[in-house]
Amino acid sequence: MKLKSIVTAAALVAGLQIATANNHTGGKQDIVDTAVAAGSFKTLAAALTAADLVDALKGKGPFTVFAPTDEAFAKLPKGTVETLLKPENKDKLVDVLTYHVVPGKVPAATAVTLKKADALNKKSIKVNKKSDGLFLNDSKVVKTDIMCSNGIIHVIDTVLLPPAGGAANTQADIVDTAIAAGSFKTLAAGLSAADLVDALKSDGPFTVFAPTDEAFAKLPKGTVENLLKPENRDKLVDILTYHVVAAKVPAETALTLKKADALNKKSIKVNKKADGLFLNDSKVIKTDIMCSNGIIHVIDTVLLPAAN
Repeated sequence: MKLKSIVTAAALVAGLQIATANNHTGGKQDIVDTAVAAGSFKTLAAALTAADLVDALKGKGPFTVFAPTDEAFAKLPKGTVETLLKPENKDKLVDVLTYHVVPGKVPAATAVTLKKADALNKKSIKVNKKSDGLFLNDSKVVKTDIMCSNGIIHVIDTVLLPPAGGAANTQADIVDTAIAAGSFKTLAAGLSAADLVDALKSDGPFTVFAPTDEAFAKLPKGTVENLLKPENRDKLVDILTYHVVAAKVPAETALTLKKADALNKKSIKVNKKADGLFLNDSKVIKTDIMCSNGIIHVIDTVLLPAAN
């Protein structure tokens, strides 16, 4: 069935649901009926129907839904929506759609105070209040606080794509992948303090040797706190860019190297030992986490660049 036919069918079904819903909701419609009635979410309605999520989002909730407009779906690469609507891709579609739903009622006044939101698919959405508005990952919120009988809708201008494990060809970038993993909170704080987030969300490609929170905890007491101070930003940038190589280096390639030149123009010693791959004295404990703009390898010790 073509997209246009699916959209039309979904709208007709939802239209019948609106007629019956108005008889018992006191005039305030649920999230699904509210979105359909708005007329600018036909693709979303079609996708919810194909994913068998209509009944779930007509449930008691409450839910907060970040609803992409038809124009937002149209920004996806040609053929993406049609591919996701195929029955064999239902799991991918469910992953994408549930990444737009947060359990609970989160009005805009609360959202602007958050750093992240945990979606229904158990993956995190980065929340960022900028001078030109509120952003969820790279998607701008264009309308807020549409109140429904079972939650709230906020309208967004770009479809949110979940980190690794989402739809085909929709991998998250290095920063979002690291944040979603949940074990790189200190690294994320460091990137933010060093103003390196935008750089590592760019096209790249990059290879990032990502220290876990436990790796940062191994540093002498007070080191992280001192590095996060504004007056020590240059030192922090030097350390963090020592964990980044401006190229895509999978583990298979890394094993053949003797050194790697980091973004801060300093060399990292690469050594394959009997018990694993080491970067200087740091052991690589997980390899080849693929992102839209590069690769992450996880390390157990923070890399410290040699003094100039």
